[in-house]
Amino acid sequence: MNGVIAPLRSAVTYRRWACLVVGGALLMPYMMAGEVVAALWRPSPAPGDPLLSVQPLIFLAALPFVAASGLVLPVRAFEIAAVRALLGVSIDPPPPLATRTRAERLRTAGWFTVHLAVGGVASGLALALVPFAMWAAALPLMDGPTRIGDLSIETGRAALWGPPLAVLTLVLLVGLLVGAGRLLATLAPVLLGPSPADRLAAAEANARRLAARNRLARELHDSVGHALSVVTVQAAAAGRVLDRDPATARAALHAIEESARSALAELDHVIGVLRDGAGRTEPEPTLHDLDRLLDSSGARIISRIDDLSGVPPVVSREAYRIVQEALTNAIRYGTGPVEVAVAVRDESLELDLRNATRARAATRATTQTATRATTQTATWAATRTAAPGTVAPRAGRGLAGMRERADLLGGEFEAGPADGGWRVHASLPLPAEGRWPA
Repeated sequence: MNGVIAPLRSAVTYRRWACLVVGGALLMPYMMAGEVVAALWRPSPAPGDPLLSVQPLIFLAALPFVAASGLVLPVRAFEIAAVRALLGVSIDPPPPLATRTRAERLRTAGWFTVHLAVGGVASGLALALVPFAMWAAALPLMDGPTRIGDLSIETGRAALWGPPLAVLTLVLLVGLLVGAGRLLATLAPVLLGPSPADRLAAAEANARRLAARNRLARELHDSVGHALSVVTVQAAAAGRVLDRDPATARAALHAIEESARSALAELDHVIGVLRDGAGRTEPEPTLHDLDRLLDSSGARIISRIDDLSGVPPVVSREAYRIVQEALTNAIRYGTGPVEVAVAVRDESLELDLRNATRARAATRATTQTATRATTQTATWAATRTAAPGTVAPRAGRGLAGMRERADLLGGEFEAGPADGGWRVHASLPLPAEGRWPA
């Protein structure tokens, strides 16, 4: 008895009963249509037919039409809302679909059929058994025999079995309704929730979004970070040589202009992607733009660059960003000339950048400032004369971003102290044409 009374104290039980009633109510139009068809097919029942003999047949005939409705009608959102509110079941939201898939239609039709079938049976039993229990409980209070169809039943003292039968009927009804509610609560996540294919598609979409966000973060860090580093260096240099060397100051201001323009273009690209998915209207920079990058950096560059015309575009873009970030670190944390070597070796692209750190070259900064003759050399030295002595790049987003770019291409990356300075080296594979993924 406790197993029957306990569910009656739970609010979830009553909400699940409401869900069963909703299913029965949704089944009614199909049953009414079946009644009309049955009446047209056989206007009057044959003598001796049992009561409601055609109802089970109409119920079974209506189920295929219920399933067809689930295949065609967009009932999934309504059913998910009903399940969450009435069955107390948490269902993960399905992935947004441009068009309904065959698997989604079949699973929705399956749930719609189960909901209406179980709800219809449960509602029908409740409508039939509750009056039957009341009638059975009242049998000892009646006078004279009563009839059900052709069956005559004694009343009064001879019908003392009526109240126990009424209690048993209600207990069985409650058990059936509780079991039906639990059945729906068990099947709902299976048929309405995301399928394994849906979960895989959602995971892949999430991975693509994360990859796009990481790529945007790397692009923004590398391009804008480089531009701001160059602007900082050049602005400090221009301020120091403005009076005694106007030509150097003008060159520094020109470098600031170019760097700021490049940073604005990158920001416009990132904002366009984040706002409405619109990408850049001009090609991304590649190794073909390396000379312009080195010239606008404001640092004294010692470069050894091979013929890079055969480098695949995807490798060329990532290699450009690696050189850009390594150059940014050299400007921030180093001093003196930056040695840049880019070469194709066997089936790989080799990137190598070296520069002295401030601690090593700080004692020679004043002498170097006086002896440098070129515009870039004077600009570089003007910034470093007042620089406090610290060391190498921190292991922050810049180094992590360069390593990620190399890893994505299946290459190798290393950065660290070398020969009293700092060295960044990357080796990126160059697969044969047609074997490189898009």
